[in-house]
Amino acid sequence: MDFDFRPDKLKEECGVFGIYNCDNHDVAHLTYYGLYALQHRGQESAGIAVNDNGTILYQKDMGLVPEVFNDVVLNHLKGKIAIGHVRYSTTGASLRENAQPMVIKYKNGQMALAHNGNLVNAGELRERLEEEGAIFQSTADSEVILSLISRLRISSEGIEEAIVKMMKQVEGSYALAILTPKRLIGIRDPLGIRPLCIGKLDNSYVLASETCALDAVGAEFLRDVNPGEVVLIGDDGITSIQTEVARESRLCIFEFVYFARPDSFIDGASVHDARIEAGKKLAREYPVEADIVIGAPDSGLSAALGYSMESGIPYGQGLLKNRYIGRTFIQPQQGQRETGVRIKFNVLKSAVKGKRVVLVDDSIVRGTTTRRIVQMLKDAGATEVHMRVSSPPLKYPCYFGIDISSRKELVASKHTVEEIKDLICADSLGYLSLDGLLGSPAGSGGGFCDACLTGNYPMDVPEEANKFSCG
Repeated sequence: MDFDFRPDKLKEECGVFGIYNCDNHDVAHLTYYGLYALQHRGQESAGIAVNDNGTILYQKDMGLVPEVFNDVVLNHLKGKIAIGHVRYSTTGASLRENAQPMVIKYKNGQMALAHNGNLVNAGELRERLEEEGAIFQSTADSEVILSLISRLRISSEGIEEAIVKMMKQVEGSYALAILTPKRLIGIRDPLGIRPLCIGKLDNSYVLASETCALDAVGAEFLRDVNPGEVVLIGDDGITSIQTEVARESRLCIFEFVYFARPDSFIDGASVHDARIEAGKKLAREYPVEADIVIGAPDSGLSAALGYSMESGIPYGQGLLKNRYIGRTFIQPQQGQRETGVRIKFNVLKSAVKGKRVVLVDDSIVRGTTTRRIVQMLKDAGATEVHMRVSSPPLKYPCYFGIDISSRKELVASKHTVEEIKDLICADSLGYLSLDGLLGSPAGSGGGFCDACLTGNYPMDVPEEANKFSCG
């Protein structure tokens, strides 16, 4: 069977960051460092907006954080409050106008927004707003949120009331950082599908998608934003509105499997520890006689270590990843596919030659790259390659921010485990059970969204749900 060379990985989401300065901090540079720490969540575009005495200045463009910003640009972005965004598009077009933060000017002044997530009723809302006279400059659903808030703000007593009204109308996943002339606002969707946390730096406050961004700027973690909560930060500190739309938490389980950095904590649980535990459970569920356990860089490494700890099989480094391949990496043509994989990954031949290898990865999406890595290990002298996956088979599309728009893209939706084993040329294949995965994050206070694994969506999903997308 011939596979396309499209990457055999889940695509990143987006990352948001914000800071309200109550000290003498350079908010643009701190936001730059925060976005740099969140670069893994989006490598397509980056942007920063600052509030300079009521005027919002911003810079955004296609590219990685250090490609979009330099000291000249950052020194120009002076202000008291800042928000930033790194983006990976799901179904929205890869265009500069879809880069964030998005900034608008309306009757009550200016407002900027950074969004991680995906609305399932964006098309319906957009059509309604256009009929009411709204003009859109992008295809991103983030602009729908911004337009809705600005219109509701005109008829509301304050921004707080407008935001609560907005949350009653939009459906889907969202973690938002909003910049107004006077405040920094953080919002998390009613199910808490997308993460958002609060930190403190001296007397200043920080919002971020992950705690690793707080660490990057030296901020102390305070707490996670609750599902359905609105956090307003100003000179008088933090004000919280726990809205009536809040429901039981359904955090995306793939934050722990793949998206988040291993040094982050999300909703009280360590990402690294969750992956270690998943690897241990995987070893109990699918043991095998082997000589070495290796992980697929980078998100498979912690699970591989857990598999080794539980099985007693030595852990080693067998694959190297070229860390200098970013968004500009050219996808190979038909005859160059093997070269393309070898540019991204290489095998430590001395570590695997003559050995039975357990290869641990976080997921298998299409099977393309997995098959070639297995073949590379065998070409390097591995006598057996046993594939172990620290999540259950991906079978269903995601409508909340993961780039899985069709079951046609998912090898597990069309093939049995035994068939996938043969397609990727592995000697054996084992997926972690759903119970094993959901029980891996220790300390998380809520439930999880596992719709891409089970097809059980936490809300109704229209057929045109992915027509517009933020990230």
